[in-house]
Amino acid sequence: MKELLRTTDPTIIAFAMALLRGEGIDCFEMDVNMSVLEGGIGIFPRRILVHEDRLIQAERVMADNEIPLGRP
Repeated sequence: MKELLRTTDPTIIAFAMALLRGEGIDCFEMDVNMSVLEGGIGIFPRRILVHEDRLIQAERVMADNEIPLGRP
């Protein structure tokens, strides 16, 4: 699995995952439970991972929908 997206905005995560699933790209959301540690203030970014074979296709889906990847 490779990191596709990193953001603190939960709406971007939800939208990106819906787009990926709509394209048939399996994805996994990481760091969901960090909100317990941070108290829900949104300082820790969440990540979306995709299989490395589908990374380029997933990046294209994000670019087509103007979603910044936010990776370091």
